[in-house]
Parts: sequence; C-alpha cells; structure tokens
Amino acid sequence: MLEKVREYFINRRGREGAGKCNIIIGLFAALLLFSACASTPPLKRLKAQLASAPEYAIILEDMRDGGTIFTTYYHKYKVVQGNRTWTTDWLEVPKSTYKANANFLGMTLVSKTSSGENSSPHPPGYDYVGNSRYGQWQRNGGRSFWVFYGQYAMMQSLFGLGGRGIYRSDYDRYQTYRTQRRPYYGPNQGYGTNGTITRQTRPSFFARRQARATAKRVRFRQRVQRRVGRSRSSMRGGFGRGK
Repeated sequence: MLEKVREYFINRRGREGAGKCNIIIGLFAALLLFSACASTPPLKRLKAQLASAPEYAIILEDMRDGGTIFTTYYHKYKVVQGNRTWTTDWLEVPKSTYKANANFLGMTLVSKTSSGENSSPHPPGYDYVGNSRYGQWQRNGGRSFWVFYGQYAMMQSLFGLGGRGIYRSDYDRYQTYRTQRRPYYGPNQGYGTNGTITRQTRPSFFARRQARATAKRVRFRQRVQRRVGRSRSSMRGGFGRGK
C-alpha cells in the first residue's frame, strides 16, 4: 500500500517529489502503527508484556466511564507476580471490553501459573491455592482451608483476601467452573461488581457510581422542569393572544 502511494507521487510530480513523498510515507506509516497499538485492548497488551513471565495474575482493580458528549471507558489493572504487585494508570478501553467485564470488578481476569493460563474471571488468589510451593491445606472444625507459608503470607493481602480463608469446598467449586470456562464469583457470590466483599474493599467505585446516578436524576428533573416551564409559558401566551 505504501509503495503504491510512493509511485503515485513520483508519476504525478516526477523524481523531485520522491523526497517529499518519503516524508509523507514515514508519517503515514507511523500513524498506522499508532492506530494499530491504540486499537489493541490494554488487557491484551498487558498479556503480551507478561508473555515471558512464568506466572502472573491481572486483576480488574477499578473501572469508570464518563464524558459529556461521548462516553469514554477506562480500566485500571493490578498485576500480581509472586510477592510483588503493581497497578496501572487509568487505561482507555473499548466500550465492548468495558461492557464484557462490567460484572468482574475486583476479580482476576486472566492468570498464568504452572498449571497454565486461566482466562475465566475468578476471585484473586485462587490460582496459587493447591500449589505446595506456596502453602498447604489445614483442617479446623472438620473443614479444610488453605494456609500460605510464612514467606508468602504477603500474598494474602496482595490479593485482598484479608482474613477470609479459602476453603477446600470453595476451591473445588472454582476448579469446576474453570473447567467449564465460566466466571466464578466465590462463596455466596461475594466477589465481582455485585458482591458484598467488593463493596467492602472498593468503596470509592460505588461512591462514584452513586454520584453519577444522583447527577443523572438531577439533570433529568431539570430537563422536565424546563419543558414544563416552556409549556406553561406557551399556554399563557396562547391565552393572551385569544383575548
């Protein structure tokens, strides 16, 4: 395609136009490259960036949308690799990506461990459960639950688990959902955008959502009041002309 553009300029303007043509082609190629990168969803770019890593988990840390004329959508991701973690800036995502992940706030969207890649959304930390490198199963009151070893105890907080243990029955259910490639929202569906655990751990998201809903109701009432006001003014004007 670029070679055809060059031939067109040379045929129209002669050889002296070749230099200017090369500049235009360079700018055009850069624009195509930028467009290609911009059109790639951030989650896919993150996966490509982490392709050589032996393990990782990408969590949907936060999300928001906004705009006056056109709505723009954003995600923020937390990446966990062993005992270290880092969080991205706000990254613009396509509307389709935002809608597809609207229910997965606070959940791991994709992960990679020695067991392979898992792209079915699930509660953070479940990828490391059952791996004897990181911890072991213990029993208490007849129930089996997972305990991280001391050197990996930090993972409990990195994944936002707090004091919530992961029981064997919940982990087995997660494995079933993973096999079926279905999202798993944890025990009592506590994770995800509509989960009680997410409401506790991400209050700022719900405060923003409530503020947007309130502002939307206020704008709607104002529009209705303006229409009613114009209608009443029109009616009064009509009566006046009738006299």
